[in-house]
Amino acid sequence: MTFKFVAMDTDTARHYQRGGTDAYGHKPEHQSSDGVGNPCRHCLQNIPEGADMLVLAHRPFPGTQPYAETGPIFLCGAECDRHPVSEELPDLFRDYEDILIRGYDANDRIRYGTGEVVSIAALPTALAARFENPDVAYVHMRSSRNNCFQCRVERA
Repeated sequence: MTFKFVAMDTDTARHYQRGGTDAYGHKPEHQSSDGVGNPCRHCLQNIPEGADMLVLAHRPFPGTQPYAETGPIFLCGAECDRHPVSEELPDLFRDYEDILIRGYDANDRIRYGTGEVVSIAALPTALAARFENPDVAYVHMRSSRNNCFQCRVERA
């Protein structure tokens, strides 16, 4: 089975980068990246040391409902190019030890039993197992330590 990795869309990134409010109605905070552990959800690269980065509350769902989790993310402060939708695991994640994955249905509701922390080496097998369930429309990759949204995975 093949799947594709999908970064934050450019319209959403530009909204935040141009001073738009986050999921809680606040302007993103500007901080200086320490160069490690500050992955941009749009370009899917670590924000370089010393570069301006945004810290904001993001809800990667089309609307509010009980399963529409909101959490902190990092984003390049300057406009960056979106990581292309790809069937290849983005380089950013290759150095991760593990990742939390969780499946959602077409109504953006968590599909119970699909959440698991998996090693990066086991990720392709774990994703394929999630997508064997026809009720799983997409999967979120999240930080295994902090539960922060990283990117979306869809069937290819």
